[in-house]
Amino acid sequence: MSYKKQEIWQLSRELVIDIHKMTLTELPKFEMYEEVSQIRPSSKSVRSNIVEGYGRRRYKTEYIRFLIFALSSNDETIDHLEILYETGSLKNKELC
Repeated sequence: MSYKKQEIWQLSRELVIDIHKMTLTELPKFEMYEEVSQIRPSSKSVRSNIVEGYGRRRYKTEYIRFLIFALSSNDETIDHLEILYETGSLKNKELC
């Protein structure tokens, strides 16, 4: 079995793609140097930590540790989306 067959990885892949597209089409250009430089890496970190944890799945505590890192990066991504909405840079609340 591959990590790519895990639903959590598939959802994190969609997150990265959606965040990337949203930052190109929905945000003012000045945000490219502020929130976008934070939200893209945090969303990619979710996916990467799931993959790294899967690679260590034989070691239960390591696997769990990387899933916790992925959850933390997901929380960071949500916080960046909320900041964008609260400051008016992101107009579509459904994207939060």
